[in-house]
Amino acid sequence: MTRTHGASIAAVVLALLFAGGAVTVASADKEEVSGSPASVSADAGFARDMSVHHQQAVEMSFIVRDRTEDANVRRLAYDIANTQANQRGMMLGWLDMWGLPKIESGTEPMAWMGMGGHGDTGPADGALMPGMATDAELDRLRKASGKEAEVLYLQLMIDHHKGGVHMAQGCVDKCSVEVEKNLAQGMVEAQESEIGLMTQLLKERGAKPRT
Repeated sequence: MTRTHGASIAAVVLALLFAGGAVTVASADKEEVSGSPASVSADAGFARDMSVHHQQAVEMSFIVRDRTEDANVRRLAYDIANTQANQRGMMLGWLDMWGLPKIESGTEPMAWMGMGGHGDTGPADGALMPGMATDAELDRLRKASGKEAEVLYLQLMIDHHKGGVHMAQGCVDKCSVEVEKNLAQGMVEAQESEIGLMTQLLKERGAKPRT
């Protein structure tokens, strides 16, 4: 991939994330969010961490759309990018309404679930949270094409979704804001369904999930 082509992908990703944020922050203003949780609460922690988690899913989805001509994979990638960009905007909108920072200094990713351990800067391989792809894996996806890119994307996104389901279930169990718990439950159901679809797409390509 050329440097100019890579820059165009980044620009598209940023445009979608901005658009998703603008649309869903407006809709979030209309939601009845009960109270303002503390900055160290599960509600705030989930909103921050899942926003970062979603951002990588959007990035991977735009990468694969430029690396394959397969209609089914491209359609799936678009659906994931669109859905997760909009959910990300909603969660960032809640943080704004609650008057809370989007980054909590001194708090490690996943601390709200009793996990953490990477520190503010994250691990050297770039995988901040469960299921996230490493920097090396993202580089492999950018360099792959055709069936190779499809298989790698599907495997990485299955891992990503499994991590996302784990985090979303954590919010269902620990969050106190009802509208956020409902969003998290929806994530669990939707991503589990997509894991089934992606597993089938891998089977059609003679491959399997990595885990």
